[in-house]
Amino acid sequence: MTHHTDVRQAVEGDVAELVRLRALLFEDLGGDFFNPSSAGDDWRDALGRVLKDKLTTDDAQILVIDGANGLAACGIGTIEQWFPGPHSRNGRIGHVIGVVTDPAYRRRGHSRAIMQGLLDWFREREAVRVDLYASREGEPLYRELGFFDHPDPSLCWRP
Repeated sequence: MTHHTDVRQAVEGDVAELVRLRALLFEDLGGDFFNPSSAGDDWRDALGRVLKDKLTTDDAQILVIDGANGLAACGIGTIEQWFPGPHSRNGRIGHVIGVVTDPAYRRRGHSRAIMQGLLDWFREREAVRVDLYASREGEPLYRELGFFDHPDPSLCWRP
């Protein structure tokens, strides 16, 4: 079982591995929505630039766990400033983006440790809610950590 101390903040030298793990996530999710055949590889360069930038901002937290030859797992949290309301007293909404573990390191508690680190970060920044999209494999963990069905239907639009 992984201990919370194995989790660390990502650094610039982790960017290539973070891109690799995100690509694994999209392969696992599959389908034309998450991994369209027309996508090409230029998204990886764009992701690398955004990750490098987000390593130094206050609105994102990128956590990793080291493996023997690269990263074993990673997870990203972001906070957006929405408009406050009765259901959102300060409008600070967190998002968990892409918790992923390399297949060689799965079933060792890495996702749980990363999620606990992200949830601590959200609490410290007074997020009033944290949203995520769960894979079938990840949903039991997220529910165990206290996540529940959002009352609004999830819809999206692409121009």
